[in-house]
Amino acid sequence: MAGIYCGPLDLTEVHMSAKNKARICEFLDRVLTGGDIEATGDYFERDMVEEVPFPGQGPGLDGLKETLIRIRSAFPDSNWTVEEQIAEGDKVVSRFVWSGTHQGEFLGIPATHRPIRVWGMVIDRFAGEKIVSTRILMDTFGIMMQLGVISNSAQQAR
Repeated sequence: MAGIYCGPLDLTEVHMSAKNKARICEFLDRVLTGGDIEATGDYFERDMVEEVPFPGQGPGLDGLKETLIRIRSAFPDSNWTVEEQIAEGDKVVSRFVWSGTHQGEFLGIPATHRPIRVWGMVIDRFAGEKIVSTRILMDTFGIMMQLGVISNSAQQAR
């Protein structure tokens, strides 16, 4: 069986990939879980692009920070954990779990005081040490079911 040749190993790229993955973990810990929203600019460029914006999210870093404030207000006990990461070149894909208790308005839904535990993935593109583009994909349907907005009667009927 013939092997696949992928070219020479670029140690600089390997080092940058590891560094970028660590930056993502640091952001989740410090900003998303820790609540230090003002530190968001340490990780994202001012003109960053959210490829799939959250409903109502404005452009750039300011729009991201406003969205993070809304999420932290709705789920003040948020905990974000990276479960798995893959990096290549200037991109990092992170699979995460977000958990928290719905204690404030979220997407027009008043506080339900229900816990959530949601999976998601995010693709971040770096320029230097900061993210310039991000695309988050999250189990929004699962969030709505856990908050009681969408009935899970189909699951209970099984």
